Amino acid sequence: MLITLVDPRKDRNSFAVANGDSKNKIISFPYSADSWADRTPLHEAACQGRLLQLRDLIAQGFHVDTLTMDRVSPLHEACLGGHYACAKFLLDKGANANVISTDGVTPLFNACSSGNAACARLILKSTASIHPYQLASPLHEAAKQGHKECLELLLSYGAHIDLELPVLGTPLYSACLTRATACVRTLLVLGADVRLGCGQDSPLHAAVRGGEVDIVDLLLDYGADGSWRNTEGKTPLDIAKPNSSVRSKLLTKGPCSLSQFCRLSVRRSLGRSRLHAASSLFLPHSVKAFLLYH
Repeated sequence: MLITLVDPRKDRNSFAVANGDSKNKIISFPYSADSWADRTPLHEAACQGRLLQLRDLIAQGFHVDTLTMDRVSPLHEACLGGHYACAKFLLDKGANANVISTDGVTPLFNACSSGNAACARLILKSTASIHPYQLASPLHEAAKQGHKECLELLLSYGAHIDLELPVLGTPLYSACLTRATACVRTLLVLGADVRLGCGQDSPLHAAVRGGEVDIVDLLLDYGADGSWRNTEGKTPLDIAKPNSSVRSKLLTKGPCSLSQFCRLSVRRSLGRSRLHAASSLFLPHSVKAFLLYH
């Protein structure tokens, strides 16, 4: 089944999760078409980054948290547009950083969707929750959009690196599907479990579908199991396109060397929360760099 998430406004929020080839299913977010019927001038000003107009409208009596029927706020709009000054002004005027639209979207999600780390940091400093609402996860959104800085920021605030959600899977799985190589590398370096994807579908399955050989190589270096079977009983090799570079990589990549096996064992023994401790071990610098993939 191919599940596609589509934003009615912007293609950049569309997302596909493949679990076979049988049927297609469409899920839309973050906004439904109805949310445009009752947009206010405040929403328009925030969306377009017009700070002076925002100031005037608030001074004229518009409430800072004016919502559409779908609970979309001006702060949602400012963050989706990546307009830091507008977002800061709204927050300074008391805007709710945790407001959730009827589709479960928060301003933080929108900031991560736009890739504006400054807006995301601003929202996080306003005690915004990093916990996702099913499909609208800021962490997954940053990962799949390839916004590495937002991803690192969320993780530094305690977001769960291996959080698996229905349809979306883990952040690593999301990044593999959309071929966001930098985010895949960041997640792996910071300790994401290469075995956790979306149900039985592994990140390696997702990377093979995406056709990005560099990501396949990365996953294999971090211990991905090329013989793992998904719910359809297929291995990554089974779903690789004939004569593709990805298929060639899967066929030619040999078993882990002893040194690589030791590196993976040490990293797993340390655990994600203690990976940083590897840099303080009484070991030669080259060995510590090896353990940390530096």
